[in-house]
Amino acid sequence: MKSNKKSTVKLPVEAELIKGYQHVLKNLVYDSGREGLEKTPERVARAMSFFTQGYAMDAGKIMKGALFTENVSEMVLVKDIEVYSLCEHHLLPFFGKVHIAYIPNGKIVGLSKIARVVDVFSRRLQVQERLTNEILMAIQDALDAQGVAVVMECKHLCMMMRGVQKQNSATTTSAFTGVFKNQTTRSEFLKLIGTSLH
Repeated sequence: MKSNKKSTVKLPVEAELIKGYQHVLKNLVYDSGREGLEKTPERVARAMSFFTQGYAMDAGKIMKGALFTENVSEMVLVKDIEVYSLCEHHLLPFFGKVHIAYIPNGKIVGLSKIARVVDVFSRRLQVQERLTNEILMAIQDALDAQGVAVVMECKHLCMMMRGVQKQNSATTTSAFTGVFKNQTTRSEFLKLIGTSLH
């Protein structure tokens, strides 16, 4: 008969994380041993392992697993992809949406793989500027596309909860390769996603 209990076996890295968060709580909270915090270090360790799982993923392998030969050369656009990541400076979340387009060069990719590439790089400690470019280059390299465009719009809790505390601020980053460096193609893309960049 199978047990419904979750396994208590912990990976060595997770065990070290738990110890670390126990230490953090003891230094931050005067009653860190109370019931509500008893399992918090374990929960946070599991959450952080999930938030950083992108380090163990290979974007190129994901893309190459769903490439198809197609004689098309019109823009392919996937917009409003949800993105969640952790700012590497404060370990606070930033989140928003990313719009990705490419012009095929004899190859297309399964649309879900584009969203998965976003997860590969967002599930790492990041800055939005680098995240935008890593997504761009992974898609460009896998497809050898005529061009790739990425625009990301995010809110950063490190600006909203601390520091300048600007709750309505948002950050937009963009990156382009190939034909998207042409003003006409870029303008078409920006019009489709409803954004104007100068």
